Amino acid sequence: MTPLDSITLSFSAALLLGLSFGAGPCNIACLPYLGPVFMTSSEGVRGSWRTLLPFSLGRLTGYALLGSAAGAAGVLVQQWATGPWVHWLLGGATILVALSIHWRQRLSPATCVPRKNQKTKEVGLPARSTPNKAILPGGLFLMGAGMALNPCAPLTTVILAAATTASAVAGFSLGVGFGLGAVIIPSLVFALGVAHFGSQVREHLSQWRRTLENASVGLLLLLGTGTALGWITP
Repeated sequence: MTPLDSITLSFSAALLLGLSFGAGPCNIACLPYLGPVFMTSSEGVRGSWRTLLPFSLGRLTGYALLGSAAGAAGVLVQQWATGPWVHWLLGGATILVALSIHWRQRLSPATCVPRKNQKTKEVGLPARSTPNKAILPGGLFLMGAGMALNPCAPLTTVILAAATTASAVAGFSLGVGFGLGAVIIPSLVFALGVAHFGSQVREHLSQWRRTLENASVGLLLLLGTGTALGWITP
């Protein structure tokens, strides 16, 4: 058996390991962080990719870099990944997402809805709304990366397997395999389930929309602060 065959088999095993992790514990760990974000979004299932894409790319990037570092540096990466800076990253990203959602609320003139056939003038909210469009996906990307770097049993297995290869390329392959498996099922669950549930709640409780958004922002702020301080571990 050649080293390439070994890497291919290891990639498949990492993919299956990621799928098993994504089908269970991952959904529970991601729900407190992504749930409030979907509660503030009015785009429903069709627009759920705007939230899931940067978050999933952040997770995939985190797993890939972690696997590559483990392959290059060995098991020392496992100790490095358990440091407090991981909690600071995830907590800080969560707070950033909360603040960007709050900023979007302040900039959106959504307190009154125009009637049908009523001509409305565009209210100029110029470049102030543009930075927020970049901040929210960027915060979601960092949130996903922070989730990926938090230690768990399946991820520890991937790190150890990557360390034994003594190759950054092989470790990168394992990280990508695990990451792909870990993001597929949660993306489907959140896109078809949580996003739909959030849009239905907003539709039926439209008169309480601002209250729901403020509660979601507050929950994210508390969650981010607790995570950064190490009180909450995903």
